[in-house]
Amino acid sequence: MGLRGVGSFAVLLMIGPAAFPHVLPAGDWPQFRGPDGQGIAQSTEPPLSWSETRDVTWKKELSGLGWSSHVIGEGKLWLTVAADEGRSLRAVALAPESGETLHDIELFHFDDPPKINNKNSYATPTPWIEDGRVYVHFGTQGTAALTTDGEILWRTQELRYYHRHGSSGSPVLSGDSLLINCDGYDVQYVVALHKDTGEILWKSYRGDYEHSYATSLVISTEQGKQLVSPGAGRTVAYDIDTGEELWWIKYKGFSNVPKPVMAHGLVYVTSGFFKPSLFAIRPDGRGDVTKTHIEWKYNKGVSLMPSPIVVGNEIYMVSDNGIVTCLYALTGEEVWRQRLEAATQRRRCWRAGGSTSSMKRG
Repeated sequence: MGLRGVGSFAVLLMIGPAAFPHVLPAGDWPQFRGPDGQGIAQSTEPPLSWSETRDVTWKKELSGLGWSSHVIGEGKLWLTVAADEGRSLRAVALAPESGETLHDIELFHFDDPPKINNKNSYATPTPWIEDGRVYVHFGTQGTAALTTDGEILWRTQELRYYHRHGSSGSPVLSGDSLLINCDGYDVQYVVALHKDTGEILWKSYRGDYEHSYATSLVISTEQGKQLVSPGAGRTVAYDIDTGEELWWIKYKGFSNVPKPVMAHGLVYVTSGFFKPSLFAIRPDGRGDVTKTHIEWKYNKGVSLMPSPIVVGNEIYMVSDNGIVTCLYALTGEEVWRQRLEAATQRRRCWRAGGSTSSMKRG
């Protein structure tokens, strides 16, 4: 199923209470991968199959291209698009019930946008909604905040690095901090912007590593909140208030994409290209915990692009060649593996009710 493709750029709304999480009684869908950032939708009747013509409530042509997921809050569906071959970067709001365009706002304009990988778009990071505001990010091309009524609050283009393939990682909000991974070919760092002004609160350089494209995860531990941030060569947990490195693991890998997940007191991260591994890490260490806090490691069929998901005692992942793997989350023991009917790199997994689903994009 094509969701927002290059040839036909549209949003589909499917019939069924878990088709898109905004129709759920449980509430809004404010960020990439849902309320907790881990792909869980609270529903007991998810749709198990659909197409662009079957079980669709509405279909809406948009003003530009983009891989960003939509988010929902305060009765509006928000996403980002890039119009005019990447020259116009925009935030779009639709009415969830009808698809009516409520806002279509240009945030940044470029006469000569940078080149990107043909698998990517100029509007790939997913927005975040909180308390009457929408935060959007377009990598080095700009970050902005606007009200849910469409008023631009601030814009910044201070986050400079050479991403080559285009931006990917979505912003993460915690307290007053908008937290962003900036992992380019030339420099790699994690930055916190003040959500009210866009001013830099702290910037933590990773060191001399390679590029990466992942979204971080905020976790709560007995020691306090941590920002778990995958990058090339290392996944690092940062102090959210200061940017101090708390703990990290080392591995061989770069161009990381999957977002971490947490369950059972363990953080699950992948190592990136070219031969990814899945690690289960205890997040209570300090410093280099590669030899002390990795609970288990799994090497077969680990995804390069799609993020994993934990449901109960099981963790699921979809490899880029279309194989679903289910592991016992506490030990890494393989439960089952199965090939999907069609393979693509643009897949996403989510959980709704009693079913775990994989959605193809492209």
